[in-house]
Amino acid sequence: MSDHDSDYDIAAVRRQFPALKAGSAHFDGPGGTQTPLPVIEAVSDALAGPLSNRGTRTPGERNAEATVTGARRALADLLGADPSGVVFGRSATQLAYDFSHALAKTWRPGDEIVVTRLDHDSNIRPWVQAAAAAGATVRWADFDPGTAELAPEAIGAVLGDRTRLVAVTAASNLLGTRPDMAEIARLTHEAGALLYVDGVHYTAHSPVDIEALGADFFACSPYKFLGPHHGVLAARPELLETLRPDKLLPSTGAVPERFELGTLPYELLAGTRAAVDFLAGLGPRQDGPRRERLVSALTTLEAYEDSLRTRIEAGLAGLDRVTVHSRAADRTPTLLLTIEGRDTVDAYHYLAARGVDAPSGSFYALEASRRLGLGDTGGLRVGLAPYNGSGDVDRLLGGLSDFLREQD
Repeated sequence: MSDHDSDYDIAAVRRQFPALKAGSAHFDGPGGTQTPLPVIEAVSDALAGPLSNRGTRTPGERNAEATVTGARRALADLLGADPSGVVFGRSATQLAYDFSHALAKTWRPGDEIVVTRLDHDSNIRPWVQAAAAAGATVRWADFDPGTAELAPEAIGAVLGDRTRLVAVTAASNLLGTRPDMAEIARLTHEAGALLYVDGVHYTAHSPVDIEALGADFFACSPYKFLGPHHGVLAARPELLETLRPDKLLPSTGAVPERFELGTLPYELLAGTRAAVDFLAGLGPRQDGPRRERLVSALTTLEAYEDSLRTRIEAGLAGLDRVTVHSRAADRTPTLLLTIEGRDTVDAYHYLAARGVDAPSGSFYALEASRRLGLGDTGGLRVGLAPYNGSGDVDRLLGGLSDFLREQD
Protein backbone atom coordinates (compact mmCIF):
# COMPACT_ATOMS: atom_id res chain seq x y z
CA MET A 1 0.00 0.00 0.00
CA SER A 2 1.50 3.34 -1.02
CA ASP A 3 1.74 6.52 1.02
CA HIS A 4 -1.16 7.85 -1.05
CA ASP A 5 -3.39 4.79 -1.13
CA SER A 6 -6.93 5.61 -2.21
CA ASP A 7 -8.37 4.31 1.07
CA TYR A 8 -5.74 5.63 3.44
CA ASP A 9 -3.85 8.86 2.74
CA ILE A 10 -0.93 8.55 5.13
CA ALA A 11 0.61 11.84 3.96
CA ALA A 12 -2.55 13.71 4.98
CA VAL A 13 -2.66 11.83 8.28
CA ARG A 14 0.94 12.65 9.12
CA ARG A 15 0.35 16.38 8.60
CA GLN A 16 -1.98 16.29 11.61
CA PHE A 17 0.79 15.27 14.05
CA PRO A 18 3.03 18.15 15.19
CA ALA A 19 5.38 15.75 16.99
CA LEU A 20 6.46 14.24 13.66
CA LYS A 21 8.15 17.53 12.74
CA ALA A 22 10.95 16.52 15.11
CA GLY A 23 11.90 13.91 12.51
CA SER A 24 11.73 10.65 14.44
CA ALA A 25 10.26 7.46 13.02
CA HIS A 26 8.02 6.27 15.84
CA PHE A 27 7.68 2.54 16.42
CA ASP A 28 6.88 3.12 20.09
CA GLY A 29 3.11 3.41 19.61
CA PRO A 30 2.26 0.40 21.82
CA GLY A 31 3.60 2.42 24.75
CA GLY A 32 1.61 5.50 23.77
CA THR A 33 0.91 7.24 20.48
CA GLN A 34 1.69 10.75 19.31
CA THR A 35 -1.15 13.27 19.42
CA PRO A 36 -2.98 14.84 16.45
CA LEU A 37 -3.87 18.52 16.29
CA PRO A 38 -7.64 18.11 16.83
CA VAL A 39 -6.97 16.36 20.14
CA ILE A 40 -4.49 19.01 21.27
CA GLU A 41 -6.96 21.74 20.33
CA ALA A 42 -9.85 20.03 22.11
CA VAL A 43 -7.87 19.81 25.35
CA SER A 44 -6.88 23.47 25.04
CA ASP A 45 -10.41 24.61 24.21
CA ALA A 46 -11.84 22.75 27.20
CA LEU A 47 -9.40 24.49 29.53
CA ALA A 48 -9.92 27.89 27.90
CA GLY A 49 -13.71 27.89 28.16
CA PRO A 50 -15.78 28.29 31.32
CA LEU A 51 -15.46 25.10 33.34
CA SER A 52 -16.89 24.03 36.66
CA ASN A 53 -18.28 20.98 38.39
CA ARG A 54 -21.02 19.30 36.35
CA GLY A 55 -24.45 20.88 36.42
CA THR A 56 -27.02 22.80 34.38
CA ARG A 57 -27.03 26.35 35.70
CA THR A 58 -23.81 28.10 34.73
CA PRO A 59 -21.90 27.95 31.43
CA GLY A 60 -19.04 26.19 33.23
CA GLU A 61 -21.37 23.55 34.64
CA ARG A 62 -23.01 22.96 31.28
CA ASN A 63 -19.64 22.68 29.55
CA ALA A 64 -18.49 20.07 32.05
CA GLU A 65 -21.72 18.08 31.69
CA ALA A 66 -21.59 18.20 27.90
CA THR A 67 -17.94 17.13 27.92
CA VAL A 68 -18.58 14.06 30.06
CA THR A 69 -21.71 13.07 28.15
CA GLY A 70 -19.97 13.57 24.80
CA ALA A 71 -17.00 11.49 25.85
CA ARG A 72 -19.20 8.62 27.06
CA ARG A 73 -21.07 8.59 23.76
CA ALA A 74 -17.83 8.68 21.77
CA LEU A 75 -16.36 5.73 23.67
CA ALA A 76 -19.63 3.85 23.37
CA ASP A 77 -19.46 4.30 19.59
CA LEU A 78 -15.83 3.19 19.53
CA LEU A 79 -16.41 0.05 21.60
CA GLY A 80 -19.96 -0.92 20.66
CA ALA A 81 -21.07 -0.22 24.21
CA ASP A 82 -23.87 1.48 26.12
CA PRO A 83 -22.83 5.05 27.11
CA SER A 84 -24.33 4.40 30.56
CA GLY A 85 -21.80 1.61 31.03
CA VAL A 86 -18.69 3.67 30.23
CA VAL A 87 -16.51 4.33 33.28
CA PHE A 88 -13.57 6.74 33.31
CA GLY A 89 -10.49 6.28 35.47
CA ARG A 90 -6.90 7.41 35.82
CA SER A 91 -5.56 4.42 33.87
CA ALA A 92 -6.47 0.90 32.82
CA THR A 93 -4.28 -0.35 35.67
CA GLN A 94 -6.16 1.73 38.22
CA LEU A 95 -9.50 0.52 36.84
CA ALA A 96 -8.36 -3.12 37.07
CA TYR A 97 -7.45 -2.59 40.72
CA ASP A 98 -10.72 -0.81 41.46
CA PHE A 99 -12.83 -3.50 39.82
CA SER A 100 -10.81 -6.33 41.33
CA HIS A 101 -11.55 -4.87 44.77
CA ALA A 102 -15.26 -4.48 43.99
CA LEU A 103 -15.61 -7.96 42.48
CA ALA A 104 -13.57 -9.63 45.21
CA LYS A 105 -16.24 -8.60 47.73
CA THR A 106 -18.36 -11.36 46.18
CA TRP A 107 -15.64 -14.05 46.23
CA ARG A 108 -15.31 -16.72 48.90
CA PRO A 109 -12.51 -19.10 49.90
CA GLY A 110 -12.33 -21.87 47.34
CA ASP A 111 -13.54 -19.69 44.47
CA GLU A 112 -11.20 -19.61 41.49
CA ILE A 113 -9.86 -16.80 39.32
CA VAL A 114 -8.15 -17.43 35.96
CA VAL A 115 -5.30 -15.30 34.61
CA THR A 116 -2.95 -15.94 31.67
CA ARG A 117 0.78 -15.89 31.04
CA LEU A 118 0.20 -13.78 27.92
CA ASP A 119 -1.15 -10.72 29.72
CA HIS A 120 0.28 -7.38 30.74
CA ASP A 121 0.82 -7.43 34.50
CA SER A 122 -2.01 -4.91 34.95
CA ASN A 123 -4.44 -7.70 34.04
CA ILE A 124 -2.70 -10.25 36.23
CA ARG A 125 -1.48 -8.77 39.50
CA PRO A 126 -4.69 -6.98 40.56
CA TRP A 127 -6.58 -10.27 40.26
CA VAL A 128 -3.86 -12.34 41.93
CA GLN A 129 -3.72 -9.93 44.85
CA ALA A 130 -7.50 -9.64 45.16
CA ALA A 131 -7.80 -13.43 45.10
CA ALA A 132 -5.23 -13.75 47.87
CA ALA A 133 -7.14 -11.25 50.01
CA ALA A 134 -10.41 -13.15 49.47
CA GLY A 135 -8.92 -16.61 49.95
CA ALA A 136 -9.66 -17.52 46.34
CA THR A 137 -7.43 -19.72 44.21
CA VAL A 138 -5.60 -18.46 41.11
CA ARG A 139 -5.48 -20.75 38.08
CA TRP A 140 -3.01 -19.97 35.29
CA ALA A 141 -3.64 -20.44 31.55
CA ASP A 142 -0.50 -20.77 29.46
CA PHE A 143 0.33 -19.81 25.89
CA ASP A 144 2.60 -21.63 23.46
CA PRO A 145 5.95 -19.80 23.33
CA GLY A 146 6.76 -21.43 20.00
CA THR A 147 3.72 -20.06 18.22
CA ALA A 148 2.83 -17.18 20.58
CA GLU A 149 -0.75 -18.53 20.53
CA LEU A 150 -3.10 -18.60 23.52
CA ALA A 151 -5.57 -21.34 22.63
CA PRO A 152 -9.08 -21.19 24.08
CA GLU A 153 -8.52 -24.79 25.20
CA ALA A 154 -5.75 -23.58 27.50
CA ILE A 155 -8.29 -21.48 29.35
CA GLY A 156 -10.99 -24.14 29.15
CA ALA A 157 -8.63 -26.59 30.85
CA VAL A 158 -8.48 -24.49 34.03
CA LEU A 159 -12.16 -23.58 34.26
CA GLY A 160 -14.36 -25.21 36.89
CA ASP A 161 -17.63 -24.83 38.73
CA ARG A 162 -15.93 -22.48 41.23
CA THR A 163 -14.47 -20.15 38.56
CA ARG A 164 -15.71 -16.64 39.19
CA LEU A 165 -13.71 -14.56 36.74
CA VAL A 166 -11.38 -14.96 33.76
CA ALA A 167 -8.97 -12.10 32.99
CA VAL A 168 -7.43 -12.18 29.53
CA THR A 169 -6.00 -9.82 26.96
CA ALA A 170 -7.67 -9.26 23.60
CA ALA A 171 -4.21 -8.51 22.16
CA SER A 172 -0.78 -8.94 23.72
CA ASN A 173 1.11 -5.68 24.08
CA LEU A 174 4.38 -7.65 23.85
CA LEU A 175 3.70 -10.08 21.01
CA GLY A 176 0.59 -8.76 19.31
CA THR A 177 -1.23 -12.10 19.69
CA ARG A 178 -5.02 -11.79 19.39
CA PRO A 179 -6.64 -14.82 21.05
CA ASP A 180 -10.02 -16.14 19.92
CA MET A 181 -12.02 -14.02 22.32
CA ALA A 182 -15.46 -15.19 21.23
CA GLU A 183 -14.57 -18.82 21.99
CA ILE A 184 -12.88 -17.87 25.26
CA ALA A 185 -16.02 -15.95 26.21
CA ARG A 186 -18.22 -18.93 25.35
CA LEU A 187 -16.19 -21.24 27.57
CA THR A 188 -16.04 -18.67 30.37
CA HIS A 189 -19.77 -18.05 30.36
CA GLU A 190 -20.58 -21.78 30.16
CA ALA A 191 -18.60 -22.11 33.39
CA GLY A 192 -20.75 -19.37 34.93
CA ALA A 193 -17.86 -16.91 35.21
CA LEU A 194 -17.37 -13.28 34.20
CA LEU A 195 -14.85 -12.21 31.53
CA TYR A 196 -12.60 -9.18 32.14
CA VAL A 197 -10.84 -8.22 28.91
CA ASP A 198 -7.74 -6.05 28.65
CA GLY A 199 -8.40 -4.24 25.37
CA VAL A 200 -5.67 -1.63 25.72
CA HIS A 201 -3.54 -2.88 22.82
CA TYR A 202 -6.44 -4.31 20.82
CA THR A 203 -8.45 -1.08 20.63
CA ALA A 204 -5.61 0.76 18.90
CA HIS A 205 -5.59 -1.63 15.93
CA SER A 206 -8.99 -3.23 15.39
CA PRO A 207 -12.68 -2.39 15.26
CA VAL A 208 -14.08 -3.24 18.70
CA ASP A 209 -17.46 -4.82 19.42
CA ILE A 210 -17.51 -5.85 23.06
CA GLU A 211 -20.72 -7.81 22.62
CA ALA A 212 -19.23 -9.84 19.76
CA LEU A 213 -16.07 -10.37 21.83
CA GLY A 214 -18.19 -11.57 24.74
CA ALA A 215 -16.52 -9.23 27.22
CA ASP A 216 -18.35 -8.53 30.46
CA PHE A 217 -15.77 -5.85 31.24
CA PHE A 218 -13.55 -4.25 28.58
CA ALA A 219 -10.75 -1.83 29.50
CA CYS A 220 -8.76 0.44 27.21
CA SER A 221 -6.53 3.53 27.31
CA PRO A 222 -7.13 6.50 24.98
CA TYR A 223 -3.45 7.44 24.89
CA LYS A 224 -2.84 4.21 22.95
CA PHE A 225 -5.18 5.43 20.19
CA LEU A 226 -4.14 9.08 19.76
CA GLY A 227 -5.90 10.49 22.84
CA PRO A 228 -4.91 11.77 26.29
CA HIS A 229 -3.66 9.78 29.25
CA HIS A 230 -6.45 8.13 31.22
CA GLY A 231 -8.36 4.83 31.33
CA VAL A 232 -11.78 3.63 30.20
CA LEU A 233 -13.85 0.60 31.15
CA ALA A 234 -17.06 -0.47 29.44
CA ALA A 235 -19.60 -2.92 30.80
CA ARG A 236 -23.34 -3.50 30.74
CA PRO A 237 -25.01 -0.97 33.05
CA GLU A 238 -27.07 -3.73 34.67
CA LEU A 239 -23.86 -5.59 35.56
CA LEU A 240 -22.34 -2.43 37.02
CA GLU A 241 -25.47 -2.01 39.14
CA THR A 242 -24.61 -5.25 40.97
CA LEU A 243 -21.23 -3.95 42.18
CA ARG A 244 -20.70 -1.80 45.26
CA PRO A 245 -17.30 -0.11 45.17
CA ASP A 246 -15.90 1.86 48.09
CA LYS A 247 -16.77 5.52 47.65
CA LEU A 248 -17.23 8.77 49.55
CA LEU A 249 -20.50 9.18 51.42
CA PRO A 250 -21.71 12.30 49.55
CA SER A 251 -20.77 10.99 46.11
CA THR A 252 -23.48 9.59 43.88
CA GLY A 253 -24.40 5.94 43.80
CA ALA A 254 -25.59 6.18 40.21
CA VAL A 255 -23.97 4.07 37.48
CA PRO A 256 -21.44 4.70 36.04
CA GLU A 257 -20.48 7.61 38.30
CA ARG A 258 -20.27 5.44 41.42
CA PHE A 259 -16.98 4.04 40.06
CA GLU A 260 -15.45 7.43 39.22
CA LEU A 261 -13.64 8.71 42.28
CA GLY A 262 -13.44 12.49 42.52
CA THR A 263 -13.86 15.09 39.79
CA LEU A 264 -13.26 13.83 36.27
CA PRO A 265 -10.48 15.34 34.10
CA TYR A 266 -12.79 17.24 31.77
CA GLU A 267 -10.04 18.44 29.45
CA LEU A 268 -8.82 14.87 28.92
CA LEU A 269 -12.33 13.67 28.19
CA ALA A 270 -12.69 16.43 25.60
CA GLY A 271 -9.46 15.24 24.02
CA THR A 272 -10.66 11.64 24.04
CA ARG A 273 -13.84 12.54 22.20
CA ALA A 274 -11.71 14.38 19.64
CA ALA A 275 -9.46 11.32 19.27
CA VAL A 276 -12.47 9.10 18.55
CA ASP A 277 -13.73 11.60 15.99
CA PHE A 278 -10.27 11.73 14.42
CA LEU A 279 -10.22 7.95 14.11
CA ALA A 280 -13.69 8.02 12.56
CA GLY A 281 -12.34 10.30 9.85
CA LEU A 282 -9.48 8.02 8.80
CA GLY A 283 -11.55 5.78 6.55
CA PRO A 284 -13.22 6.21 3.17
CA ARG A 285 -16.65 6.73 4.71
CA GLN A 286 -17.17 10.35 5.72
CA ASP A 287 -20.90 10.39 6.45
CA GLY A 288 -23.40 8.38 8.45
CA PRO A 289 -23.43 7.39 12.14
CA ARG A 290 -20.10 7.68 13.94
CA ARG A 291 -20.15 4.00 14.93
CA GLU A 292 -20.33 2.97 11.28
CA ARG A 293 -17.59 5.41 10.30
CA LEU A 294 -15.38 4.07 13.08
CA VAL A 295 -15.80 0.45 11.99
CA SER A 296 -15.02 1.46 8.39
CA ALA A 297 -12.01 3.55 9.39
CA LEU A 298 -10.50 0.99 11.74
CA THR A 299 -10.98 -1.77 9.19
CA THR A 300 -9.11 0.40 6.67
CA LEU A 301 -6.42 1.24 9.21
CA GLU A 302 -6.00 -2.42 10.14
CA ALA A 303 -5.37 -3.34 6.49
CA TYR A 304 -2.91 -0.47 6.09
CA GLU A 305 -0.95 -1.32 9.22
CA ASP A 306 -0.88 -5.00 8.26
CA SER A 307 0.64 -4.06 4.89
CA LEU A 308 3.45 -2.22 6.68
CA ARG A 309 3.89 -5.10 9.12
CA THR A 310 4.27 -7.50 6.18
CA ARG A 311 6.99 -5.28 4.74
CA ILE A 312 8.83 -5.19 8.06
CA GLU A 313 8.60 -8.96 8.48
CA ALA A 314 9.95 -9.51 4.96
CA GLY A 315 12.84 -7.19 5.70
CA LEU A 316 13.62 -8.82 9.01
CA ALA A 317 13.66 -12.24 7.34
CA GLY A 318 16.70 -11.07 5.38
CA LEU A 319 18.67 -10.06 8.47
CA ASP A 320 20.95 -12.63 10.04
CA ARG A 321 20.60 -13.47 13.73
CA VAL A 322 17.24 -11.70 14.15
CA THR A 323 14.44 -13.78 15.72
CA VAL A 324 10.84 -12.59 15.53
CA HIS A 325 8.81 -13.97 18.44
CA SER A 326 5.47 -12.57 17.22
CA ARG A 327 4.15 -15.56 15.29
CA ALA A 328 0.45 -15.89 16.07
CA ALA A 329 -1.82 -16.30 13.07
CA ASP A 330 -4.00 -13.41 14.25
CA ARG A 331 -1.91 -10.54 15.56
CA THR A 332 -1.62 -6.77 15.69
CA PRO A 333 1.19 -4.95 13.82
CA THR A 334 3.49 -5.41 16.80
CA LEU A 335 6.72 -7.40 16.64
CA LEU A 336 9.06 -8.57 19.39
CA LEU A 337 12.63 -9.18 18.22
CA THR A 338 15.77 -10.59 19.72
CA ILE A 339 19.20 -10.63 18.13
CA GLU A 340 21.56 -13.55 18.59
CA GLY A 341 24.71 -12.45 20.37
CA ARG A 342 23.50 -8.88 20.75
CA ASP A 343 21.73 -6.95 23.48
CA THR A 344 18.53 -5.39 22.17
CA VAL A 345 19.08 -2.43 24.51
CA ASP A 346 22.14 -1.62 22.38
CA ALA A 347 19.99 -1.86 19.26
CA TYR A 348 17.42 0.43 20.86
CA HIS A 349 20.10 3.02 21.68
CA TYR A 350 21.65 2.72 18.22
CA LEU A 351 18.32 3.27 16.49
CA ALA A 352 17.33 6.12 18.81
CA ALA A 353 20.52 7.98 17.93
CA ARG A 354 19.39 7.78 14.31
CA GLY A 355 15.88 9.01 14.96
CA VAL A 356 14.17 5.61 15.01
CA ASP A 357 12.25 4.98 18.22
CA ALA A 358 11.85 1.26 18.92
CA PRO A 359 12.34 0.55 22.64
CA SER A 360 13.62 -2.60 24.32
CA GLY A 361 12.10 -4.30 27.34
CA SER A 362 9.35 -6.57 28.58
CA PHE A 363 6.86 -3.69 28.81
CA TYR A 364 5.16 -4.99 31.95
CA ALA A 365 4.36 -8.29 30.24
CA LEU A 366 6.71 -10.06 32.65
CA GLU A 367 4.99 -13.43 32.58
CA ALA A 368 5.03 -13.53 28.78
CA SER A 369 8.67 -12.48 28.59
CA ARG A 370 9.66 -15.13 31.10
CA ARG A 371 7.63 -17.80 29.29
CA LEU A 372 9.53 -16.96 26.10
CA GLY A 373 12.79 -17.59 27.91
CA LEU A 374 13.71 -13.89 27.82
CA GLY A 375 13.57 -13.33 31.57
CA ASP A 376 12.56 -9.82 32.58
CA THR A 377 14.64 -8.34 29.76
CA GLY A 378 12.30 -8.98 26.85
CA GLY A 379 13.42 -7.74 23.48
CA LEU A 380 13.14 -4.98 20.91
CA ARG A 381 9.49 -4.07 20.27
CA VAL A 382 8.44 -2.63 16.93
CA GLY A 383 4.89 -1.31 16.95
CA LEU A 384 2.96 0.52 14.25
CA ALA A 385 0.53 3.40 14.64
CA PRO A 386 -1.78 5.30 12.25
CA TYR A 387 0.95 7.83 11.35
CA ASN A 388 3.66 5.35 10.33
CA GLY A 389 4.61 5.37 6.65
CA SER A 390 6.78 3.40 4.29
CA GLY A 391 9.65 5.82 4.90
CA ASP A 392 9.59 4.88 8.58
CA VAL A 393 9.83 1.21 7.64
CA ASP A 394 12.82 1.89 5.40
CA ARG A 395 14.58 3.75 8.22
CA LEU A 396 13.89 0.95 10.70
CA LEU A 397 15.17 -1.82 8.44
CA GLY A 398 18.14 0.23 7.35
CA GLY A 399 19.02 1.06 10.94
CA LEU A 400 18.84 -2.56 12.06
CA SER A 401 20.94 -3.66 9.09
CA ASP A 402 23.58 -1.03 9.93
CA PHE A 403 23.52 -2.05 13.59
CA LEU A 404 24.19 -5.69 12.71
CA ARG A 405 26.91 -4.80 10.26
CA GLU A 406 28.68 -2.38 12.60
CA GLN A 407 28.54 -4.88 15.45
CA ASP A 408 30.22 -7.64 13.39
